[in-house]
Amino acid sequence: MRKRKLAGWIGGAAVAAAALGGGAFWFVTEPKPAFPESQAAILEQPGDPEHGRLVFAAGDCASCHVRPGQKDRTNLGGGLALASPFGTLRVPNISPDPNDGIGRWRTIDLANALMSGVSPSGEHYYPALPYVSFVHMSVKDLRDLMAYLRTLAPIPGKAPPHEMSFPFTIRRLVGFWKLLFFDRSPLSAEGSATVQRGRYLSEALAHCAQCHSSRNLLGGIKPSTRLAGGEDAEGTGWVPNITPSRIGDWSDDELVTLLRTGVTPQGNRIGSTMVGVVMNLSTLPESDVRAIAAYLRTVPPRATPHP
Repeated sequence: MRKRKLAGWIGGAAVAAAALGGGAFWFVTEPKPAFPESQAAILEQPGDPEHGRLVFAAGDCASCHVRPGQKDRTNLGGGLALASPFGTLRVPNISPDPNDGIGRWRTIDLANALMSGVSPSGEHYYPALPYVSFVHMSVKDLRDLMAYLRTLAPIPGKAPPHEMSFPFTIRRLVGFWKLLFFDRSPLSAEGSATVQRGRYLSEALAHCAQCHSSRNLLGGIKPSTRLAGGEDAEGTGWVPNITPSRIGDWSDDELVTLLRTGVTPQGNRIGSTMVGVVMNLSTLPESDVRAIAAYLRTVPPRATPHP
């Protein structure tokens, strides 16, 4: 009798512990929008679409969201396949199409998507959307970006669904990933005004570290490799080191020339996804490109990871 009672107590305690653990997991992984509904009207104030065009370029939005095979970099029908160790993700349609794109989104919906990785329906987005960088965007730039997106042509057609392996099909697990790797703290305000501008462009908008760093088994950036390059996210190539240990002997003009034309100091042309990045950077004011170069000179030199 005592043994049965003890087994019952143990079983009940195990069930209670599992329930508490499950409840705690559900609570800590809950999607947390950056902006509450009470700020919707504030965010909906008119933006500047011309400046938003520059934000769009600095954020390299076209490189992922342009429909594959299209030369028009405002054809934002999506569909690009992004391979990862966790499955294949398909980039969504972000044109103003009301059914297949974001034509029905409010500015607060875009803000919460880009700055907290939370969809209008309250689900986590996978971090292939670089909200870990976009979280540092200014509200003005976000508002201007939405104003620009609303000027573009609506493109019908939804992107194919993601093809993720279990358990990565469980979106709630992204909440756990965010606990580990999603840093919402403000960017450093150290350095000159030029360096601060370059830091904002590099770390918030252009999200350079998202490509030019190595990642751990969970897909988070290894701090010791930040901007030091490594294997690309799709495992098909090697991204170069852009810390002073690799580009420290380049002149400012050489670095600016690379960013605006894609030509290295050795006379070679860069390739792969950086071609699109250069196309975008070439549309920015030269002062912004020089600010990026100035900021890259201030980051700690780091050794390139071994293949």
